Amino acid sequence: MTYLRITRLLALLTAAMWVAACGSGSDNSVGAGGSAGSRGLGGSGGAPADELGSYAVGHTTFTVVDSAREDRELLVDVWYPVDAVNAVSEPRTEYPLQGGLTLPSELAVDDLPVSSEGTRALLVFSHGFGGINTQSTQLMEALASHGFIIASPEHTGNTATDRSDDMPAEKRVPDVSFIIDTLFERANTPDNAFEGRIDESKVGVLGHSYGGSTAMGTVAGWAGADPDPRVKAIGVIAGGVGSNSFSEEVLSDVTQPTILLVGTLDPNALANHQYAFANMPNAEALFKVEVTGANHTHFANICDIGNRLISLGITKDMWEGLGAAALLQPYNDTCTDDVFPIAEAHRLQSLYMVAHFRRFLLGQVGYNQFLTAAYADANESAVSFESK
Repeated sequence: MTYLRITRLLALLTAAMWVAACGSGSDNSVGAGGSAGSRGLGGSGGAPADELGSYAVGHTTFTVVDSAREDRELLVDVWYPVDAVNAVSEPRTEYPLQGGLTLPSELAVDDLPVSSEGTRALLVFSHGFGGINTQSTQLMEALASHGFIIASPEHTGNTATDRSDDMPAEKRVPDVSFIIDTLFERANTPDNAFEGRIDESKVGVLGHSYGGSTAMGTVAGWAGADPDPRVKAIGVIAGGVGSNSFSEEVLSDVTQPTILLVGTLDPNALANHQYAFANMPNAEALFKVEVTGANHTHFANICDIGNRLISLGITKDMWEGLGAAALLQPYNDTCTDDVFPIAEAHRLQSLYMVAHFRRFLLGQVGYNQFLTAAYADANESAVSFESK
């Protein structure tokens, strides 16, 4: 590996990780934590919410162009369920990083056939400010294993390698709406891989940090964009949903089921979530999950990426000399043995997002059991849970 490729990769990772660590400093903010183990079935024949579902996972990527917005290009990754008859375990998906390096998936395989067992709910995931759309691949893969199709656009002009957009908020909700349009169009196009695979009445949006602002914006309106009425439920992960972005009046108009997930070591995002929770009286269901000991970077792939560098011989003591000193603190705060376990953070993130969307997009009431304070008190010692 050349010095140039190493430094380019570290520049990308530093940008993505530094933004993730500091994004909660304003009104754009990740968190999680808890006790180990899965408990109980979700009902409706479903798998436990914090375990993988019954489907294999496929992955594909493509670029789309929105001609209505000056030919705006968006790179999109999509994860989806695969029937057992079409499942294979190799070759695993390799998520691109920079300089020719990749992050190997432990689950997904590229371009397998989409499950033909009926139509599927569609989720759109929005990444953090100046981030990458593959920042939360464990969550994407978990949701796909539970039967969801998940599309994650890279918000052009507001990514780790492209910070050219001076007003990125204005593009966020329209980007999500365009991705919904695109997947609906593909589901109605003969011979497309997604033909007949999407239930247009079941759409949800989730996002992390600035992407959490985006998710809220799809139901509340944001930065000049109107709400998208097709969105039926949202998940906000350490998001910028405070008063700088959303007024009390705007939040009071939100009726869609909403889950707010944040760590207690993410103070600005924590305050944002408490504000939103207090000002959404008309949501059909509203959940606030606070996880003791989790910080802003616990809900992304930061540890996988940092560990990948280490496995390639780029050890932490080399990062500063390669211009990536800013990488050290987020990695040490999130990935070392003396902080909240990253695997537990990812388990809890999957638990609550899977349960929320299976309950409120798929109507599987058995998943109600996970969405209660009683469940958290009995099973998740790090979780403080409230609902309205």
